[in-house]
Amino acid sequence: MTRLTVTHEHGTAVGVAAGDVEIGRYVYGEDIPAFEAPKPYLHPIRTLTGGLVSAYRPNDHRWHKGLQMTWSHVSGQNFWGGNTYVHGQGYTPKDNVGSMRHDAFDIIELTGAELTLSEELTWVASTGEEWASERRSLRFHGVDPARGTWMLDVGSEVTTIRDEPLHLGSPTTAGRHNAGYTGWFWRGPRDLTGGEIIAADGAGGPETMGTTKSPWLAYTGQHDEVDGGATVLVFAGTTSRGRITWFVRNDPFPGVNPSPAFHEEIVLPPGELVVLAHRFVVADRIWTRAEVEAFAAEHGP
Repeated sequence: MTRLTVTHEHGTAVGVAAGDVEIGRYVYGEDIPAFEAPKPYLHPIRTLTGGLVSAYRPNDHRWHKGLQMTWSHVSGQNFWGGNTYVHGQGYTPKDNVGSMRHDAFDIIELTGAELTLSEELTWVASTGEEWASERRSLRFHGVDPARGTWMLDVGSEVTTIRDEPLHLGSPTTAGRHNAGYTGWFWRGPRDLTGGEIIAADGAGGPETMGTTKSPWLAYTGQHDEVDGGATVLVFAGTTSRGRITWFVRNDPFPGVNPSPAFHEEIVLPPGELVVLAHRFVVADRIWTRAEVEAFAAEHGP
């Protein structure tokens, strides 16, 4: 396995490189407009050969930033960014956009071929009240130049710190059909629009939206500017509450999200927590279904 190198711009970002390519950059200290729900994010995300597989502030959704932990409906607050879906009114501008504040790294540990980050965050409502604490982990590992792959394991433990229950939902729980995005969300670059969606047991395509059966989902597409393409494979992983349901689109933009509150809200009583764990795999070319299935069987979490 290839060794990783790390560059830490204190107070701003942690960059992770494999050889000469920065494969991921975790930005935790950027000055982000309040409307975009300031929070840490991963961008750029690249294949081992340098192909870009993440988008940053696209003109259709300025709050989309690579790979982020998000939550669109939280007891009337919006920790996702932009307008809030209101049934019967559509997406409505409201003074309810919160933020996820980076407080500290407990661990930044590089052991040759792996980097582990452990981070403490606070979810702050638009009113300035602190509503939840989060313990987040990111593990970069599995760099395999021969196969053209690397892996990222992400985890979140979100605990309520206010005196009332938190209602954790999505636009679908608020009344919009098949828009249950919430939790860890990957937004791909515009050149991957129209890519192929592959799921387990022969399933795939846009009809995967809103389903729960597949333990993983892969997205493939062609790059602009450089030859070739990429595959992003996402393992649903686990949740301590709710049920992982796939939010996925290849039009009008590429996006994949293993949502824990697609169809039903999660209600967290005071002091209780929800735990999420997922795996993202980045491959430096377009895989066939057989290749995706073989890798999933070998490397599922």
